[in-house]
Amino acid sequence: MSHKAWMKTVPTENCDVLMTFPDSTDDHTLLWLLNHIRLGIPELIVQVRHHRHTRVYAFFLTATYESLLRGADELGLRKPVKAEFGGGTRGFSCEEDFIYENIDNELGFFSSQERQSIIRYWLENLRAKQGESLHNIHFLEGQPIIPELAARGVIQQLFPLHEQRILKRLMKSWVQAVCEAQPLDDICDYFGVKIAMYFAWLGFYTSAMVYPAVFGSILYTFTDRDQTSQDISCVVFAIFNVIWATLFLEEWKRRGAEFAYKWGTLDTPAESLEEPRPQFRGTKRISPVTSAEEFYYPPWKRLLFQSLVSLPVCLACLILVFLLMLGCFQLQELVLSIQELPRVLRFLPKIILAVIVTACDEIYKKVALWLNDMGAL
Repeated sequence: MSHKAWMKTVPTENCDVLMTFPDSTDDHTLLWLLNHIRLGIPELIVQVRHHRHTRVYAFFLTATYESLLRGADELGLRKPVKAEFGGGTRGFSCEEDFIYENIDNELGFFSSQERQSIIRYWLENLRAKQGESLHNIHFLEGQPIIPELAARGVIQQLFPLHEQRILKRLMKSWVQAVCEAQPLDDICDYFGVKIAMYFAWLGFYTSAMVYPAVFGSILYTFTDRDQTSQDISCVVFAIFNVIWATLFLEEWKRRGAEFAYKWGTLDTPAESLEEPRPQFRGTKRISPVTSAEEFYYPPWKRLLFQSLVSLPVCLACLILVFLLMLGCFQLQELVLSIQELPRVLRFLPKIILAVIVTACDEIYKKVALWLNDMGAL
């Protein structure tokens, strides 16, 4: 409810990312996190707001243009380079900011998606110091604070704000458009390269499906009804699909490379190793691969837990489901064998089965989350 309520409001003029808290959040928690953000990320501008209807507090987060430039340098954000300096795209550098196109336009140099990515990058890299704690949450040294608080429910939501002006434009040129090419560049500017690449592939795949659809329809129309003709048509259509699939994949490789070059991700180095999720626990060590500090948990301990706990619990759950289902079937047979029972009671076993399935679904979900958390320790 709070997410929708905040989305209906008109935020401050400059707000890129919104962080909301449960209505039960105390002042100490808000002040503790606000202090850590302002000290740990001085580039951020934080404004505290209170939603009148939902009684929820929120942090409105943004940054100045100069801070965003430094953040783009830290993040290695790729930006277009002026033609006189070679063109193409290059990772942003504050020392050579003059070589980038549109650098003087503070409102247009970064898209909303790029601004939000920089701010999220800062937030996710806010680290805890040794011995820090908030109520019953004890942080490990170097552990990301924001993901841990979000996983514990202290932070209710952390999401970027939409720009209604751009959304309305995309609604007309993309969602409501009929038989028109997708505005992939606009999608990339607003949602980012990953989303744009997905819709580029989806559009290419949809267009490519026309060929097997047309060929299959023609083949079906001119195929006789005897078994021999149908068998021959199936073989011909199978050969056509093999050729079509090969050409489709090769063409998409080329088309995808064109989009990657155009959007500046073709020669992007491999992404660094992701941070372990907040629930991960282990001992700190120097990684033999990256030579950086990391949390390490011995594989033999994880394998031992999976063998002695995870596997028996999963088998027990499967056996329980089987026995409950078998019991419901037996009850159904018993009910149907008694002719004197009212008609309404004949549906009782099915109702019981539906209730059991719903209850088991909730229970198994909690069990699966617990096993997942324990298996990552």
